[in-house]
Amino acid sequence: MAKIGYEKYLAQSVQHLKGVGQKRAALYAKLKIDTYEDLLKHYPRGYVDYSDVGNIGDAPIGEMIAVRAIVDTKLPPVRTKGGRSIARVYASTESGDELELIYFNNPYASQKLYIGQEYVFYGKLQGDLLKRQMTNPVLVKAEEMEGLTPQYPLTEGLSSRMVASNVRTILSDPNCEITEFLPDEILTKFQLPDRDTAIRNIHFPENQGDAYAARRRLVFEELFTLTLGMKMRKQRKKVVSNNSFTDLDASVFCKSLPFRLTNAQERSIQEIAADLAKHEPMSRLLQGDVGSGKTAVAAAAVYLAAKNGYQSAVMAPTEVLAAQHAETFRKFLEPFGIAVGLLTSSVKGKQRGELLNQISNGNADLVVGTHALISDDVEYKQLGLVITDEQHRFGVNQRAALSKKGSYPHTLVMSATPIPRTLSLILYGDLDISILDEMPAGRRHVRTLLVDDSYRERYLGFVRKNVEEGHQVYIVCPLVEESEALGDSTISATKYFETLKDKELKGISIALIHGKISSQEKTQIMEEFQEGKIKVLVSTTVIEVGVDCPNATLIIVENAERFGLSTLHQLRGRVGRSDLQSWCVLVSSKENDTSKARLKLLTETDNGFIIAQEDLKMRGPGDFIGNRQHGLPNLQVADMADDEKVLYAANDAAEQLICEDPDLKNYPEMKEQVERLFEDADLTMN
Repeated sequence: MAKIGYEKYLAQSVQHLKGVGQKRAALYAKLKIDTYEDLLKHYPRGYVDYSDVGNIGDAPIGEMIAVRAIVDTKLPPVRTKGGRSIARVYASTESGDELELIYFNNPYASQKLYIGQEYVFYGKLQGDLLKRQMTNPVLVKAEEMEGLTPQYPLTEGLSSRMVASNVRTILSDPNCEITEFLPDEILTKFQLPDRDTAIRNIHFPENQGDAYAARRRLVFEELFTLTLGMKMRKQRKKVVSNNSFTDLDASVFCKSLPFRLTNAQERSIQEIAADLAKHEPMSRLLQGDVGSGKTAVAAAAVYLAAKNGYQSAVMAPTEVLAAQHAETFRKFLEPFGIAVGLLTSSVKGKQRGELLNQISNGNADLVVGTHALISDDVEYKQLGLVITDEQHRFGVNQRAALSKKGSYPHTLVMSATPIPRTLSLILYGDLDISILDEMPAGRRHVRTLLVDDSYRERYLGFVRKNVEEGHQVYIVCPLVEESEALGDSTISATKYFETLKDKELKGISIALIHGKISSQEKTQIMEEFQEGKIKVLVSTTVIEVGVDCPNATLIIVENAERFGLSTLHQLRGRVGRSDLQSWCVLVSSKENDTSKARLKLLTETDNGFIIAQEDLKMRGPGDFIGNRQHGLPNLQVADMADDEKVLYAANDAAEQLICEDPDLKNYPEMKEQVERLFEDADLTMN
C-alpha cells in the first residue's frame, strides 16, 4: 500500500481506525480525541506492573499492589438504597489468602470473570487483618501478564486495554513515521531520546527507565516549544517607538511619600525607569504579595510619564477598586500638579463629557477607570503609559484595546496574585518581571487560626469584641444562596447575613455584598464600609481583590475548604493593612486529612509565594490561569509542580536558540511546531 504521508495519516479521524467504530469514536470525543494524532498524544497517567506480584498477607493496608489469584465465587449484583449496584467476587491466592473484590456500578466487570481462571488483580489493598479487599481493580489473565501496562485517563465505556490496542494499531502502521523536530544539539546536550522512541516508549515501555526517559523527553519538548513561542512573541512585539522618556529621575517623588520605600520597591522603580528610556515599548509585570506596595511603584511610573509630557491610564477590574486607586494616586501625585481623573460606567452626563474633554486635550494626566477606559468615545492626547491591575481578570482583547488608544505605549501589568516562578515563565514569558518580595515596615503579621464550627459562638463573640473596640470585620461565605447540590453544611452569604443581623450580631451595623447585586449598590456599600458606617460586612469572594480598609482587623472565612489556598491568602490580605493587630479565622469542619493539611499551611506562613507553590501542587495551574483568558494551551504531559528543573532547562535552551536564530529560519520544523501550538491555543504570535 502506498504511503499517504505522516501528517495526512495522523490527521485522520479515529473513527477510521481499525477497531474503532462510531460508538467508540463518540467516547473518544468526550476526551477531546478526534484524530490519530490526538490519540497518540493521549499519554498514560501511569503504569501497572503486573509482573511485580505481591503477597496480600504481608502487604500494608492502603498500598497499591498486584495480586495473583484464582476466582472461586461470584455473587450476583445487588442494589443499594441509593440505587448503586454492588457485585462481590471472592478469589484465593497461592498462599491460601482470600481476596474480596468489590465492583461498584460495574456489573459487567464481575460478569467477565470466570470461576477457576487465574488473574492478576491490581488496586489499593483495603480491609483489615482478617479480610483483604480491592474495589474496582484492573486486571489481566495470568497467562497474558506483561511487564508495564499503560493506564490512560478514561471515560465510562472505555478501558485502558481498548486505548492501548488502538494506539498499537496506529504505531504499527508503516505510514506512522514520527519525525524529529528538536535540534540534534539539544538532544545531545540534555540526553533526550528521539521523538519516535519517546512516543513509542511513553505508551509501551519495557521498563520504568524507558518510561521515565520518554516522559522527560516529551515534557522537555512541550515546555521548550511553549517557552520558545512566548520568546518569539516577545521578539515580535518589539517595535520602534517614539515614546522613550528622557527625564527619569523619580527621587523627588520617592522622598515625598509618607513612608520609606522597600529595597524591592526601589529596585522595581529603577527597572521600570530603564525600560522607559528605551526606544521600544515596555512590557513589564509588577508582581507582589498583598500589601507589598505595588501602587506606590505604579505611581512613580505615572510621575515619570507626566514629567515627560505623556498621559497614563490605569485599568482596574471593578469600580470599587478603580475608585480606591484614583484616591490613592491623587494623594501621591496631585502635590506635583498631576491631574487625576476617574472614569467608570457610573460617570455619566455632563461630568463624563467634561472628563472626556480633559482627556482629549491632555489636561487629565492620569485616567483611572474600569473597561470604560476603552470606550469608543475616549480619546487620549498622548497616551504613553498603560497600567492594568489584576490583569488575569481582563481578557486579552480588553488589554490590547487599551494599548491601542496610544501609539505603542509602555505597558505595566500589576498582579497581587503570587505566582510560582515556574508558572510565571509560562504565563508571562512575553513580559519582563519585577517582584516585590518585601513587606513595608510597620506591617504586622495577620494571626491565622483554623477552627471547626463548634467554635462559632466564640468567634462571633470575637466579632463583637473587635466592633466594640472600634474596628471592622469581614465574614466570607462560599455561596450567595443555598445550594442543595453542596449540602446543608455549606453556608450561604444571604442566609447567614439574615441569621447574624437578627441573632448573634443584632444591634451591630451589618451589610451584605455579593456578585449578584448591582455595581452601584456594591460601590455604595463599600464606601459606607470604608467610612466606618458599616461595622460587619458579610460577603462572597467579591472582596478578594483590592478592597482597602485599614480599620478592618478580623476576617472570618466559613467553609474554608471550598476555597483555593491562593484565594484564601488574598482574602486574608483584606486585613492587616495598618499597624493594628489583625486576625484571620478559617472555619472548616472537614475531617479530611488532606484538607486539614492544606489549610494548616496558612496558619504557618503568610508568604504568598510559598502558598502559591503549594496551591500549584494541590490544584494545578488552572487556579492561577482562571478561565484561560491567557489563551495558553493545556499542558498534556508536563506538570508545573513536579517538572520545575526540566522547565528551567527548556527555558534556557529556548533563550539560547532565539538569540542565535530569532525567526527560526534554520529550524523550519521547530517553527512549524511552535506556530501549530499557538494556533491550537488561539494565541496570536504577534
